[in-house]
Amino acid sequence: MTRKLFGTDGVRGTANTHPMTADLALRLGAAAGRFFRREGDRAHRVVIGKDTRLSGYMFENALTAGFTSTGMNVFLLGPVPTPAVGMLTTSLRADVGVMISASHNPAADNGIKFFGPDGFKLSDEAETEIEALVDTGVDPAQAANIGRAKRIDDGRFRYNERIKATFPHGMRLDGVKVVIDCANGAAYKTAPEVLWELGADVIPIGVSPDGHNINKGVGSTNTAAAARAVVEHGADVGICLDGDADRVMILDETGAVADGDQIMALFATRWAAEDRLTGRTLVATVMSNLGLERHLSDAGIALHRTGVGDRYVVEAMRAQGFNLGGEQSGHIVMTDYATTGDGLLAGLQFLAAMVHTGQPASTLMRRFEPVPQLLRNVRYAAGQDPLAHGRVQAAIAGREADLNGKGRLLIRKSGTEPLIRVMAECEDEALLTRVVDSIVDEIAAVG
Repeated sequence: MTRKLFGTDGVRGTANTHPMTADLALRLGAAAGRFFRREGDRAHRVVIGKDTRLSGYMFENALTAGFTSTGMNVFLLGPVPTPAVGMLTTSLRADVGVMISASHNPAADNGIKFFGPDGFKLSDEAETEIEALVDTGVDPAQAANIGRAKRIDDGRFRYNERIKATFPHGMRLDGVKVVIDCANGAAYKTAPEVLWELGADVIPIGVSPDGHNINKGVGSTNTAAAARAVVEHGADVGICLDGDADRVMILDETGAVADGDQIMALFATRWAAEDRLTGRTLVATVMSNLGLERHLSDAGIALHRTGVGDRYVVEAMRAQGFNLGGEQSGHIVMTDYATTGDGLLAGLQFLAAMVHTGQPASTLMRRFEPVPQLLRNVRYAAGQDPLAHGRVQAAIAGREADLNGKGRLLIRKSGTEPLIRVMAECEDEALLTRVVDSIVDEIAAVG
């Protein structure tokens, strides 16, 4: 079956436009409720969290109606980070968890992603079965068996305590000045609270959500505001989260940015030295820089690459027993502590390395020299497939020939937006630019 709703990270799109409508959310909730209900008399539970988008209220209510119509009891968490939903799904012994968020996308977008009872994101197979139930419809529960909904007021605090427990016992952040950028998103209360409770001098930005300003000029994809704050306040480090706080970018004391590759390089080498890195292997996607691979190889650490998407990283980690992985975009997955990427958790681990080594952020976050890499996104019209066009295919083949032995080329469709991502790596920056620009021009011409 061809998937029409689910992308690489749940269902996502512009609010009130298919597929992100209240009607579809209701049917999706009913389908997921039917999929996860098990036979027997015990209560069936779903945990629902959201970020700070205005449309979150609409989707929260629609999903609640869908789930309760199939006899599921709903626990509403309100605004919490995505990893909190994974954690609380298992803590509350729920059958399924749901996060309403479009992550780093603009406020007009929203998304719905599911977690299984083990706190991990669903497999493609499970999502395909749920999608089939959306198409066919499901029988509602009898009137006497309709589910209840209850708001869980302390979900954020439960997550706070769990995340603080990952910080080394007895270590404090006294004297460490931290700019924390919460992207006006799901962690706008959680992240400053946790850092302050651990002793840090906290400078919060992006902590005034109004339903429309999530990720707007702030967050992991817009680090300029945090960089200015780091310099203005003389901070030791900046931590930039995205809208649902499952990814992170780290800024040093000068405001320079370290992406996920540099953070993973630091963690992998430290964990390997402490004999904590399972299989001496880091799991990352095909987007991670060639410089990371070379750096790890020099340290005797293997790099296992997957397709793009943190769920595929996690699937590979679980299948082979690895405990560290992530994406260049800032998803850092540490399965010793969490079931999904967690930006605040990664930030705390970076701060622990700063305190333990006494080294500044600028030293810790520059682990390798990246191979020049250029990524450009090309938007295309709905229903089009520019990559199937002969002109585009010919351009790609020609540029691959140009790069032969000199670099690599990766072209893929986004799983969450109508974008084609064109990425290349090459030591020759002039050639790199020509390769990417040539392909982008052809895609734009036919798309």
